[in-house]
Amino acid sequence: MGRYDALLVVSFGGPEKPEDVMPFLENVVRGRGVPRERLLEVEAHYQGFGGVSPINGQCRDLIEALRPHVDLPIYWGNRNWHPFLADTMREMAADGVRRAAAFITAAYSSYSSCRQYLDDIARARAEVPGAPEVVRLRHYFDHPGFVAAMTDHTREALDRLPPELRADARLVFTAHSIPVSMAASSGPSGGAYEAQLRATASLVAGDRPWDLVWQSRSGPPQVPWLEPDVCDHLEALAAAGAPAVVLVPIGFVSDHMEVVYDLDTEAAAKARELGLPMTRAATAGTHPRFVSMVAELLAEPEPAACGASCCPAPRRPGRPEPAGSTQAAQAAQSAQAVQE
Repeated sequence: MGRYDALLVVSFGGPEKPEDVMPFLENVVRGRGVPRERLLEVEAHYQGFGGVSPINGQCRDLIEALRPHVDLPIYWGNRNWHPFLADTMREMAADGVRRAAAFITAAYSSYSSCRQYLDDIARARAEVPGAPEVVRLRHYFDHPGFVAAMTDHTREALDRLPPELRADARLVFTAHSIPVSMAASSGPSGGAYEAQLRATASLVAGDRPWDLVWQSRSGPPQVPWLEPDVCDHLEALAAAGAPAVVLVPIGFVSDHMEVVYDLDTEAAAKARELGLPMTRAATAGTHPRFVSMVAELLAEPEPAACGASCCPAPRRPGRPEPAGSTQAAQAAQSAQAVQE
């Protein structure tokens, strides 16, 4: 770990009291043209949970779990809410940190889960004189620690089903849907987002049959996004006579708002409506293997920096772009407008 003198945990951020919710959402979507109606809809989701997102508390839990494994000072900065990355950079600079490793709470390649975080870090560093160099640790979708954590949580979810349903229960892995155009440009050679998710799901499922589906779609309906939606897929499984389902949120590393609302609220309601027994696996969270994985990533050779063409930013209205791409760009922007 001598190459680094600090670990920086980088996450999305979320509100921690009811009056935070709308300012948080407005901050996330600033300059992106997301309709007010959409913000009010998502605000209602947060207010239904007391106006508190679980994500900040889960970051604190992860940092405390990391301390015995990481012989470095640990800092934490968010993209969209306190503690903001720029404020954390100021703290690090004042403490004399020169070179930090960044652990991003997103395991896969795409603009919103990779490039956008790198851009956020670069902007925060530019605001702070003497800000430390920051090296992003590699994507960890296939790391044995992440896979082991999700495998254990999937087994635990299966065990919560009645014994007679476990053998034939269908594993349904879920991840955040993104526009098809964004998915196609993810990774250095394109298409990495879905391919990485399928690789992780296959490792977790082993010999059991499984599906990969999508959740949390946002944006205009005429713009194609990755499908099928999780609730539509539950309907298809029920129609096909599936005895039970285990939802596995493989695309997320903590049980934040999009997990507890889109899966534990909406998908669970759909399963009850269909009479389809369903359990939901936990995310990696603070599973011991996931925690130790971070220390293992720190000990690996320094990863190569992403090339400029890797996971490119979606085009925004007003920039030169191919005809017909504006709707896809707006959809890509709104994909992360309310996502954790």
